[in-house]
Amino acid sequence: MFWSSVGFIDILWGFLAFCFFAAFCAHKISALQPKRYEKFSVYMLFQDLIRYGKTKQSLKREKWLRVFDVPKRWFWHFYAISVCWNGFLLALTLNARFDNHSYPSWLTAILDRMTAASSSHGQVPQLSTVLVQLLLCIHSLRRLLECLFVSVFSDGAMHLVQYLFGLGYYIVLGLTVLCSDPAGQGRETQLADLNFLHLAGLVLFLWASKLQHQSIALLARLRTGQSGSVETLDHKVPKGGWFEWVSCPHYFAELLIYISLSLISGGLSFTLWLAVLYVFFNQALAGQLCHEHYVSKYDSYPKHRRAFIPFLL
Repeated sequence: MFWSSVGFIDILWGFLAFCFFAAFCAHKISALQPKRYEKFSVYMLFQDLIRYGKTKQSLKREKWLRVFDVPKRWFWHFYAISVCWNGFLLALTLNARFDNHSYPSWLTAILDRMTAASSSHGQVPQLSTVLVQLLLCIHSLRRLLECLFVSVFSDGAMHLVQYLFGLGYYIVLGLTVLCSDPAGQGRETQLADLNFLHLAGLVLFLWASKLQHQSIALLARLRTGQSGSVETLDHKVPKGGWFEWVSCPHYFAELLIYISLSLISGGLSFTLWLAVLYVFFNQALAGQLCHEHYVSKYDSYPKHRRAFIPFLL
């Protein structure tokens, strides 16, 4: 039966995807008549929880809500944790693969509790698991370096709940990758077993990573001069690259990166596809908020631009 193969980690990702889908729908409905809902404290708390950075600055919040603000520039904390934690998990996986060992007992116990008791262990080949872990580390390292040396953060804030969620997010994501092979004994494969999905996933990962980096660099240049020094922290209309099509191409690239990881896993991990579904709704909400900010602030903002998926959303 299907439900007997659903574990805690599947329920978690499904719940997160549903929550952000509901949040996206709730925001779209409330955006039709914002003044009607602004008088309700619950509405303001909801908006405070889903917004960050520039999309939060225009929000008329009560003073008690500002107590929970933390700097948006702390985004780099998320990626620092991801590099350390997922690098550690990758090292454990390589040790298990090359020394013919299983994962440490504490990690196996965690993975067993996160997966269904009736699920088949080792459904994803070992090579796919290693590749996904490696690319996740590369992605996290790139984002860490971009946060530290490329992005120019303003004095924007995010909610403490968002910050705590971000700290735990990549820890859960790393465990999610291993949940497809909780015993560390998935079907052994060799480099000769690389197939079209591996290649397609890798190409998509590299292209999406390039798109995301270029988009982040274009955003940074809005605040720096020719010498590279910061000249302003004001928000401006982004131009060039995929910004000509969507307001948030870096969010679109994030979605493509997660799709690429699922493809590299062979498309066999139901849990990873649930994570992709969560990322879709998460980025759709964030992209919609940014898009609305640009449209409301700049009268000349291009009418043809979508929020984060060209021609669609």
